[in-house]
Amino acid sequence: QVQLVESGGGVVQAGDSLGLSCAASEGAFGTYAMAWFRQAPGKEREFVAGISWIDPNTYYADYTDSVKGRFTISRDNRRNTMWLQMNSLKLDDTAVYYCARSMFSRNIGRRVDEYDYWGQGTQVTVSS
Repeated sequence: QVQLVESGGGVVQAGDSLGLSCAASEGAFGTYAMAWFRQAPGKEREFVAGISWIDPNTYYADYTDSVKGRFTISRDNRRNTMWLQMNSLKLDDTAVYYCARSMFSRNIGRRVDEYDYWGQGTQVTVSS
C-alpha cells in the first residue's frame, strides 16, 4: 500500500522560513498529483498547495491565496519525495501539515475527498 511520511515541522518566529518534506516508498507517487493540506485547531483541513504530474520534467503547481508568493511546492518522483518551502511565515500558518496523494494526475483538486492517501502530519508552530 501507499504510505506517506511528513517531516520538517517545528517552532519558528513570524517572518522566518521552514521546509517540509514528504517521503514514500519506491513508485508510491506514480503519475498522481500530490498536495499539502493543513489543519489548525478547531478548523477543517484545508488545501495549501498541489503539484501535478505530466512527465519527469513537466508539472503544474497550484496554491491557495493565503500562501501564494510565500510557499513553493516541488517533487522528485525518482526519489518519491515532495517538499514544501515556506517563507515569510505568519501566525495563521500554525497548523498540522499533511502530505496527500490525489486520485488524479493532471488535475489538482482542492477537496479532501479527492485524495486517497495521507501522511500522519507534522506540526508547524509560528510564534510572534
